[in-house]
Amino acid sequence: MSDNRLKIGITQGDTNGIGWEVILHTLADSRLTELFTPVVYGSQQAAKFYASTLDKEEGTVQFNVVASADEARKGKVNLVECGDAKPQPGVASKEAGKAAVEALQKAVEDLKEGTIDALVTAPINKDMAQSEEFNFTGHTEFMAANLEGEPMMIMCSERLRVGLVTIHIPVAEVSQSITKEKIISSLTTLRSTLKQDFGIVEPRIAVLSLNPHAGEGGMLGSEEQEIIKPAIVEAFEQGTLAFGPFPADGLFANGGYTKYDAILAMYHDQGLTPFKALAFEDGVNYTAGLPVVRTSPDHGTAYEMSGRDLADPRSMISAIYIAIDIYNKRAEYDELLANRMTVK
Repeated sequence: MSDNRLKIGITQGDTNGIGWEVILHTLADSRLTELFTPVVYGSQQAAKFYASTLDKEEGTVQFNVVASADEARKGKVNLVECGDAKPQPGVASKEAGKAAVEALQKAVEDLKEGTIDALVTAPINKDMAQSEEFNFTGHTEFMAANLEGEPMMIMCSERLRVGLVTIHIPVAEVSQSITKEKIISSLTTLRSTLKQDFGIVEPRIAVLSLNPHAGEGGMLGSEEQEIIKPAIVEAFEQGTLAFGPFPADGLFANGGYTKYDAILAMYHDQGLTPFKALAFEDGVNYTAGLPVVRTSPDHGTAYEMSGRDLADPRSMISAIYIAIDIYNKRAEYDELLANRMTVK
């Protein structure tokens, strides 16, 4: 029997945040290496430091240090050493930001070359990561610049999926950034992702309004009438089962979101605030629309917890499981398309 365990890359994130803690807690379960081959990108110094702060009764992680993912061994937790920095738990520093970027760059290189199958990224401090080499507002934008495709940020859990039309931009710029074409493109990407990566035959998508009460007939804004509704109608005519626009408060408050396979939000906090309220512990950030699979936990660096053994690894665990599931679902979908019958 062949061993088809996937190689899953995991980046350390900010070395002063909780990235290493959730990685160590996650990989302390030796059963995981039976499911996939972990390849962690990061600092051995930081790994040892944070291991010393954790409860030893939960198990320890023995790393197999390798020069590249090509050398990763099955059944082992492999470490590609890069992004070295002296750990300073809870401190926002340029050194930690630089270490996070170095680990991310190395992992994305391997992802592009196919030496790892999917990537899970621990959180970074976007401000501390900024440099001449890294001038991006987040992982999603970095992935977009380094890989083909139009990336879309989707937050997902067992009970909720939320896609975003706009991502990391100031709220003051949201209205002018929303166009009919952008919404249609977002709906097309979201539909394709739900079919290809989540195995939903024909997804139903609820679209949120931008203004309170869906604009109240134009009294509270005209975007719904002039942009969002026409985009929904056109997308529907093209085959996407899109509905709305719905006021965000009502759709989430009365459980209406459960009638749909995904929600399309207009801006970052409109989508992420209800998502994290409903699914924070096991929520995952997935970058859709790319030729590769990348996920991450839905939390940040959480400096206030760093070095205190308080970090909850459940979101990291979910990010790994969802990355594996999406990779396999995508392979099944591609095989299905390749073998489908054509009618002459």
